[in-house]
Amino acid sequence: MKLRLGFQQAASFAVLAAWGAFVPNAAAQSSRDQLPEEAGFARAAGQDVQPFFEGWQRLPDGHIVMWFGYLNRNYQEELDLPIGPGNRFDLRDDEGQPTHFYTRRRLFVFKVGVPDDWPADKRLTWTLTANGRTNTANGWLQPEWEVDEGVMQMNIGPGGAPPVDPPNTAPGISVKGDTTVGVGKPLKLTASATDDGIPTPRNRNRSASAPPPPRMPLPPAAAPLPRAQIGLRIRWILYRAPAGGGRVAFEPDRSDILVGGTSAELATQVTFSAPGTYWLRAIASDGMLETPYDLKVTVIEGQR
Repeated sequence: MKLRLGFQQAASFAVLAAWGAFVPNAAAQSSRDQLPEEAGFARAAGQDVQPFFEGWQRLPDGHIVMWFGYLNRNYQEELDLPIGPGNRFDLRDDEGQPTHFYTRRRLFVFKVGVPDDWPADKRLTWTLTANGRTNTANGWLQPEWEVDEGVMQMNIGPGGAPPVDPPNTAPGISVKGDTTVGVGKPLKLTASATDDGIPTPRNRNRSASAPPPPRMPLPPAAAPLPRAQIGLRIRWILYRAPAGGGRVAFEPDRSDILVGGTSAELATQVTFSAPGTYWLRAIASDGMLETPYDLKVTVIEGQR
């Protein structure tokens, strides 16, 4: 496991990430020199999206990838930013980034492969423009920002060091179903996940634990996203919508959490509000590592 981001450092980042404040490197993200007006108020809508460089990883086959995520500063407004001037990379517009942005902080959303001879000081820049504001994230191969699955588990998971003996491995996932459907017609999909049953819940001595100190109450919209729970589960999200827009409804959108589970299945019906090409993402998670499965769906007018 990489120690460039030590356990405590990465765990601290994880806590900050839950509040939307995880900044791997200040130079990697564009920032404004002054606070926006009424900065202390949580906004339901009208705010921008900050892309994030999460770090770079050397895969087992030797290839190098850069990981990116984002912070949608809105607490309710989900944004669609089509590939193009408002959502692009500097080398080429499309590097597999999302076009649908859920609210608040989303870590390690996608990775971009770079050539093996990529210079250590060369930047890979992701630019997002939302609600009239443009922000960037710059990825590069600074040694201190090399990450591995251990770092990811400490940031994505509920906190603490990841399992070592035996180590945790990411779940596997597959999806079955049609890839063409009519507007408003249900598309039936079945996602299946397998896992090693790790991690397992920690045994805590509750009698020896002091009650947590009281916390200052927060407005409902300002509450941080809940930390991950240990256990195998599947969930669906919209990863890309058509350039002209479109809404997606999953019923259901997630499975129950199976603590120590080694297999899970989720049968889902999906409906679409408008024609076009959509990318749906099924995510298998064990509470510490995630594996995505991207499905391209063509939605047409009329009956099917």
